[in-house]
Amino acid sequence: MERNGQMGLIGESFEAGLIGRMREDEYESRSGSDNFDGGSGDELDAGDDQPRSKKKKYHRHSPQQIQELENFFKECPHPDEKQRSDLSRKLGLEIKQVKFWFQNRRTQMKTQLERHENMLLRQENEKLRAENSLMKDAMANPTCSNCGGPAIPGQISMEEHQIRIENARLKEELGRVCTLSNKFLGRPLSALASMTMQTQNSGLEFGMGRNGIVGSSNFNMSLPMGFDMGDGVMGTPPPYPGSRTPMGMMGNDAHQERSMLLELAYAAMDELIKMSQPDSSLWIKVSDGTKEVLNHEEYSRIGSPFNDPKPNGFVTEASREIGVLIISSADLVETMLDVDRWSEMFPCMIARAHTLEVISNGTDGSRNGFMQVMQAELQLPSPLVPVRQYTFLRYSKKHAEGVWVVVDVSIDIGRNAANGSPFMSCRRLPSGCILQDMPNGLCQITLVDHSQYDESVVHQNFRPLVNSGIAFGAHRWVATLQRQCESLAIVMSAAPTEDPTAVSPAGKKSMLKLAQRMSDYFLSGICLSSACNWDVLHIGNIGNSDMKIMSRKHMDGPVECIVLSASTSVWMPVSRQRVFDFLIEARLRSEWDSLSNGETMQEMVHIAKGQALGNSVSILRASNAVGNGNEDMLYLQDSWTDSSGSMIVYSPVSLQSLNVVMGGGDSSFVALLPSGFSILPDGHSNSNNIVGGSSDGSGNFGGENDNSGCLLTVGLQMLLKNPQTGKMTKETVDTVNSLIAGTIEKVKDALGVA
Repeated sequence: MERNGQMGLIGESFEAGLIGRMREDEYESRSGSDNFDGGSGDELDAGDDQPRSKKKKYHRHSPQQIQELENFFKECPHPDEKQRSDLSRKLGLEIKQVKFWFQNRRTQMKTQLERHENMLLRQENEKLRAENSLMKDAMANPTCSNCGGPAIPGQISMEEHQIRIENARLKEELGRVCTLSNKFLGRPLSALASMTMQTQNSGLEFGMGRNGIVGSSNFNMSLPMGFDMGDGVMGTPPPYPGSRTPMGMMGNDAHQERSMLLELAYAAMDELIKMSQPDSSLWIKVSDGTKEVLNHEEYSRIGSPFNDPKPNGFVTEASREIGVLIISSADLVETMLDVDRWSEMFPCMIARAHTLEVISNGTDGSRNGFMQVMQAELQLPSPLVPVRQYTFLRYSKKHAEGVWVVVDVSIDIGRNAANGSPFMSCRRLPSGCILQDMPNGLCQITLVDHSQYDESVVHQNFRPLVNSGIAFGAHRWVATLQRQCESLAIVMSAAPTEDPTAVSPAGKKSMLKLAQRMSDYFLSGICLSSACNWDVLHIGNIGNSDMKIMSRKHMDGPVECIVLSASTSVWMPVSRQRVFDFLIEARLRSEWDSLSNGETMQEMVHIAKGQALGNSVSILRASNAVGNGNEDMLYLQDSWTDSSGSMIVYSPVSLQSLNVVMGGGDSSFVALLPSGFSILPDGHSNSNNIVGGSSDGSGNFGGENDNSGCLLTVGLQMLLKNPQTGKMTKETVDTVNSLIAGTIEKVKDALGVA
């Protein structure tokens, strides 16, 4: 298969010297714009017999010529004769001027690289000298391994003392080998990634924990090269974000700590590459061959340093997905390493994310070797599934031209279950993606997600979905990426139109920004994260499901109000396709929306975000609003659907506000009280996927014999009329219960669900 050939660039068949050769041809944007007429004209080729009495004239290219040459150099550092000829005609230069500019530019680039490599070698030499000095001091002042005090002569035998000296020498030599292998091969030696130091079977202190003391983690995690980060990693966690940073939580030697994180990143990346190989025995295809599950027996055989016993109550989820994206690998790597852009790419999945510390900025001004510690809160749009909070190391590596690998691995667990935190206790095993460029600006992604989490905090109705890996796994990441990339491509390709009734590109941008803010508010009222300060006021029951009511303060001008958010999730014995088609249909809105007062709705504005029916931002208005005094109140609606789920969010907005936004004005001033639905697979059926809308205008949504189910979440927000006390009254609870229960019953009745 073609995919197998593409993936052959990485893994066992990866050419070890490829990265080393590539470094000679890498480039970065500098000036390199000066030239000599004598050196770039016909004088140099006039022959040896012609005297060189004429002094060379110094020539500087214009800024426009420099920019064109630099842009072309980034794409092709070695232009052929035809390309040089085309450039000379385009820029008004002689062909030899173009030729010598490129030669000078390549020479300059090589000089800069050599200078940078020399600087790195000097730094490495200084580091080795410092480590050698520390080892000599430690040998001159031995300490007792039991009490930490000075060792009494005679406690350590001469034989053991010699072994310790030899051990120190070997560790120093091993560090040099690791550094050289990474420098010249582009990756650590494969043998090092599988080494695990067994400190319990040896009297030697290989396992360096916090402050250099041998320790064991609560999670019993054994990492390559004796990587034991002590209680700051797998035990009692540091108070992120706070005074203790990741580089300070393991000891006092910053170089040693950085080496530990680097070894962790190498081991995680090696495991990710193994799990990404096509037709790997680590995965077993089930059902119709479209889904893969982890082969736990084979995984235990590979000797993973991350394969340790799970804490009580924890379960493992693992998934893999391959897809094609409308984005280049380099652009996607930039997005994943920029925490703000990463959050914007996955707005329905990432409730909050921030960078705790950048460990390495990469090499040669690129993202190759970039490493940072991040914290993220991942959400599923339902009040019955707690938010997952991860603190993890993210590392990127360029393995070949157009081939990137980005890996995540947890460096902190256990804290979420403590102190009554609402977050789900979880751990991220080596997960990430392999990106490979394809023609026409496309990119193939192979994404692996491997996690362990506490299942006891997940509601029974959602356990099959979460266990399947669809809720937080690879399929949802890839499906969201594909939908977001498609949406960005459509928005960026929109050309101005002469139609006076059409929304301008600036207006579309403002409308999409307002719709995203509305959806973010809606999700924050369903998923309890740290992104928004909600107070849980009430948890009750509607039928067989739980309902959660939360509140937050809101300033309406000079008046302080209380915003209430209520949500619940129920299982529906109908397909996700049928529910989505019914809720998205404007003319049927009166069958479930109490605020429509029985009036049908019509779509006034439609902004497409994708090719699938329903991926759009719309403005709705009641059909007979004009003349009834309601023409100034409209609905803003944001909806999307893909193979991982669907969502419909709406909010009443005034006509005056929307006119400003559609004119390209600022949308941040618009007040929003969003309500809506999320529709998720139930985890039992393979027929939950939505390929496209199926509404034919007849009201017959979905197949008659479709017996698959889905999970419907209903959420609404409202202003508390009596905010003086801020307390939840029985009348308020009854009103909210009535609104949500009534909406669910109306949806069931319209779909013929008993």
